Amino acid sequence: MESDGSAGLAKSAALKLSEMGERTKQLGSAMQDPDRQRRLILVIVCVALLLDNMLYMVIVPIIPDYLADLESEQAARVHANSSLGRANRDDLDIQIGVLFASKAILQLMVNPLSGTFIDRVGYDIPLLIGLLVMFVSTCIFAFAENYATLFAARSLQGLGSAFADTSGIAMIADKYTEEAERSRALGIALAFISFGSLVAPPFGGILYEFAGKRVPFIVLASVCLADGFLLLTVIKPFSNRTRENMPVGTPIYRLMIDPYIAVVAGALTVCNIPLAFLEPTIANWMENTMNATKWEMGLIWLPAFFPHVLGVYVTVRLAAKYPDLQWFYGALGMVIIGASSCTVPACKTFGQLMFPLCGICFGIALVDTALLPTLAFLVDVRHVSVYGSVYAIADISYSVAYAMGPVVAGQIVHNLGFVQLNLGMGLVNVLYAPALLLLRCVCQLKPSYSERNVLLEEGPTGLYDTIRMEERKLKRKGLCATTTNACPVDENGFFERSKSYSEEESSGPEFT
Repeated sequence: MESDGSAGLAKSAALKLSEMGERTKQLGSAMQDPDRQRRLILVIVCVALLLDNMLYMVIVPIIPDYLADLESEQAARVHANSSLGRANRDDLDIQIGVLFASKAILQLMVNPLSGTFIDRVGYDIPLLIGLLVMFVSTCIFAFAENYATLFAARSLQGLGSAFADTSGIAMIADKYTEEAERSRALGIALAFISFGSLVAPPFGGILYEFAGKRVPFIVLASVCLADGFLLLTVIKPFSNRTRENMPVGTPIYRLMIDPYIAVVAGALTVCNIPLAFLEPTIANWMENTMNATKWEMGLIWLPAFFPHVLGVYVTVRLAAKYPDLQWFYGALGMVIIGASSCTVPACKTFGQLMFPLCGICFGIALVDTALLPTLAFLVDVRHVSVYGSVYAIADISYSVAYAMGPVVAGQIVHNLGFVQLNLGMGLVNVLYAPALLLLRCVCQLKPSYSERNVLLEEGPTGLYDTIRMEERKLKRKGLCATTTNACPVDENGFFERSKSYSEEESSGPEFT
């Protein structure tokens, strides 16, 4: 009887193991499906962007109070007098501003190198490096007990962001090659960026109040580690052999001097200046002008998440119907940002202040959602379809605004006033909006006329299109000289659609 029972248990265990093996095989085959893999990659990138922006903003309610407690303990030990206490308070404000800006400053310095590195090795390994560095910096934040360690952790986060943000957005642009799909995917990523930035201060403040300084960072570090494991499972970066034949992307310095890319980069910087400059200054202004409470100062940005998502949704839908008006959506967003920024100083209550801040975030959503896909399109039609360097330029644009914000905004408010700061930011946005008219002709250039669609018989596949272009170069003599040079261009830098080209298109395979 006992032997029969043990045999039954063994058969049952073997059956369960067989079922688990079949399910594992089914899961593996499902993950190899291109559509599902693209969705999983989008999830991985969105989580990475969410974490990066939560780490950027989670310290807002934590670090000033924590550093103030450290200063109080040191002052109590040395029995500092009141004048020394005021001097320490001034030094503390400077230290907090430098700490907040150090992430963006290091990110700004590393981005040119990270963009080139991503172009050389692909998108998966840099994304993994960025997640690992962000995990280490978050753990250091959790256990840091002095300013120097906090500064090192914040700077290390900038290094991780330079790899994770750039490679993640570039990976989305590479996987989603159709313009409508690309705009939708990048819009989803922008929604996660917005959610991370706006939900992080209340998330960090509540956990810091009830569980201590370490808990918020430990939670974020755990999510970061899980995202890294998911990346290793889905993409398997170290077993991917396709990078051995990777095309050589356009150098970042050549992309920077492209006038159309320069216009987009300038717009991304200018539109983010109001948000970057208001975040470190609006709390003190609210306290001085409307006697705002701590919870009001902490939650003032949270309602702006909803118009930001609305702006992403509206832009994606409009871009799908009218793709040649991307420049107009960006220009409209900058005008909305400018008008909203000018009305901030006129607000007298918490409820009134929500409306211009929502307008600023709605305008930023219009600009980002319209112009980030435009960068990929510009690379497709004017350069090589490798996206690391061009999105490193986009990351540099953001970093310029957020590096100046914590350091410059306070000095402007001190010397000129809060009203002048907002009027200046609004005026700059409104004056820059007409510059996007330069993109009008580029946006009217349909994707079917891009270099890769002319040279490839099948649909585009992203990063490795250039390999096929090189293989077909000899068959299409007269269209392209090299893979790194665009097709014949006119004096404005656009592709010529000559008669011989039309005849060859009609005699060749049809493109959809």
